[in-house]
Amino acid sequence: MNTVQPIRDAQVISQVKKLLLDKGGKYYIMFVIGLNTGLRVSDILKLRAGDVRGKDHITLTEKKTGKYNRFLINVQLRKEIDDYLAGARLADDEYIIYSRQGENQPLSRIQAYRVLNSAARELNIADVGTHTMRKTFGYWHYKQYKDVAVLQDIFNHAAPSVTLRYIGINDDTKDNTLKDFFL
Repeated sequence: MNTVQPIRDAQVISQVKKLLLDKGGKYYIMFVIGLNTGLRVSDILKLRAGDVRGKDHITLTEKKTGKYNRFLINVQLRKEIDDYLAGARLADDEYIIYSRQGENQPLSRIQAYRVLNSAARELNIADVGTHTMRKTFGYWHYKQYKDVAVLQDIFNHAAPSVTLRYIGINDDTKDNTLKDFFL
């Protein structure tokens, strides 16, 4: 499996959002939730309408780690979720990111990957997969707050160095030091 990267350009994020909205509201909301919570795609896909409707937080036991976690649904994300739920007319027990295969089934990770990768190819973006959402959240959160400890806690990482490597900050730092270096 190839390593994916965060999306480091805000304009590209907007372009991906537009493409995903054109493909379907469920793909758009999947991307928006991923970008604004840092949740893994496996946890996003298991969310049901009742998990977010009228709630201030997304609370869940992470599929990968088995750890309980709690994510704030801020005002902007609340509006996006409310708009999506109103249009999708989902009952509380229905999956937000639903599959057309079977009754009330979540979208598969493979299909989520295909949709994101297709949008990336249309925009000529390399190194994009489902984990790109989580890494993009981390990258932009770190750029805004410069608090690796909080981000480490959000991601449940063991060390700050793991978090910085994960979101590509180490790569950016190395590239910047080598950009003008020549002997």
